[in-house]
Amino acid sequence: MKNTIQYTILPKDPAAHLFEVTLTVPAPAAEGQVFVLPAWIPGSYMIREFARNIVRISAASQGKAIALNKLDKHTWQAEPCDRSITLTYELYAWDLSVRAAHLDQTHGFFNGTSVFLAVQGKEHLPHVVEIQRPAGDLYQAWRVATALPELKAKRYGFGTYIAADYDELIDSPVEMGTFELATFKAHGVPHDIVITGRVPNLDMARLTADLKKVCEAQIALFEPASRRAPMKRYVFMTLAVGDGYGGLEHRASTALICSRNDLPVKGQKEMSEGYRTYLGLCSHEYFHTWNVKRIKPDVFAPYDLRTEGYTTLLWLFEGFTSYYDDLMLVRSGLIDEAAYFKLIAKTVNGVLRGSGRTKQSVAESSFDAWTKYYRQDENSPNAIVSYYAKGSLVGLALDLTIRAETRGRKSLDDVMRTLWQRYGREFYEGEGIGVSEADVEALFDEVTGLKLKRFFDRYVRGTEDIPLARLLAPFGVEAADGRKNQKPALGIRTSKDGNDCKVANVYEGGPAHEAGISAGDILIAIDGLRVSATNLEALLSRYKSGDDVVLHVFRRDELMAFTATLASDEAPQLAFTPQSKPAAVARARAAWLGTAG
Repeated sequence: MKNTIQYTILPKDPAAHLFEVTLTVPAPAAEGQVFVLPAWIPGSYMIREFARNIVRISAASQGKAIALNKLDKHTWQAEPCDRSITLTYELYAWDLSVRAAHLDQTHGFFNGTSVFLAVQGKEHLPHVVEIQRPAGDLYQAWRVATALPELKAKRYGFGTYIAADYDELIDSPVEMGTFELATFKAHGVPHDIVITGRVPNLDMARLTADLKKVCEAQIALFEPASRRAPMKRYVFMTLAVGDGYGGLEHRASTALICSRNDLPVKGQKEMSEGYRTYLGLCSHEYFHTWNVKRIKPDVFAPYDLRTEGYTTLLWLFEGFTSYYDDLMLVRSGLIDEAAYFKLIAKTVNGVLRGSGRTKQSVAESSFDAWTKYYRQDENSPNAIVSYYAKGSLVGLALDLTIRAETRGRKSLDDVMRTLWQRYGREFYEGEGIGVSEADVEALFDEVTGLKLKRFFDRYVRGTEDIPLARLLAPFGVEAADGRKNQKPALGIRTSKDGNDCKVANVYEGGPAHEAGISAGDILIAIDGLRVSATNLEALLSRYKSGDDVVLHVFRRDELMAFTATLASDEAPQLAFTPQSKPAAVARARAAWLGTAG
């Protein structure tokens, strides 16, 4: 196969967490073929240096070793050769997340960005990969799950898979092991659910039915007439662990990690908070199938995975996705209006809790994702705002504004559909162009017929708080503040460190800040009474706002004492409640939430 890049990947030593990869280039560049491993993975905006996991690497041609020179941290060049070149390398895989690779005796998982070297200049060619079974009787029951099309393999089996180009190869993660499997069709398209890990009494039938509703609602949002999904097949891959949460989107699949207790249990019909969170995560990553995997910022079309890609638009691509993930749960009938407004309140209160929102706009937060959002420290609540959380509120506010000012004739749904039609629908079939910040703002005005520059200036490029109480009122949603009788507090967030109470964050302007407490301090005592990992709130409940307390803390190995004046907890406690009257208002809300009978 002269014009095909060929890989094999073998879980060579699961106990040592080692994959072995071979890469064959039939027609290498005459000047010496260059190979590059990505430094980051799309959807996770931090340089991760995947090349650091390459344990050893060598090159050969026709069975004879040839020189392979390392040019920089993730780039190699083979000596000039007029015949095919084969690289062989071992990778250490012990990252139990959705971003890289993990291998042991229980399962194997990898993203292509962390295991497949790119053949520079030949990324456009077809790429095939043979996924091999690890040796030994222990692995005879293992199967393979991936969205890659089979070339010489049965579905879910070991064998050879094919990708149209390098981008599709690395955008198709692989799970291997003994997993639970179910399949459903959403508007005619097969969707697989793969659950790896021990999950007693997993109610796969309920999960299948619920995800089908979410997927069909999202397909219908973007293609209301044709109900045509943008992929031929989709795979939800979930690793269930004792405690975990995360997801990463791909063009025809998603990799997820969750607590096994978040998954539904046979015979239990109520919607637990954990299960709702898991469904929201699935909804979020599935929405990315349109919004960021096909509708992309211009800087991501195409990706440059060697270095950072800066954009001010993550508030749209992550924030709007965060808005729609829970909205799709209520539109699918999986949660009711009351549950949905509790989720909105949780997001609003979380954003208002940190003073960083007054210093950084969501456009700036998007641009600084590489250095700030993905590298958070103890001062982050006082310095940054989340483009996920506040971005979702921007999406909510725009939706409410558009619906109110056009009297229901237009909505954010119309904007998303237009973005899809112009930038996303044919992305992988054509040359694929991305959307710029100027494009976005102009498109909003065009689709809605409104002039929204002032909104963007204040809430996207500016740092003003979004007036959600006012925006929700026309939809019959009442806002209430529950801070009237709040208990005194220190203005800190703590974490458990064994049985110790460790200060994780000190909120700017709070009693602890004014007293001199710092993140990392271990709280030992309040007025001579011992503080443990679990009793801080109980101790503080015996005081009132304005009382002075003496705090003893360990900072490193030094015992220190501070006097703090307690104040009422400034943590926001907004609540939003839907009202049933007047009828016209309730109808407007039902049209927005998709709850009309």
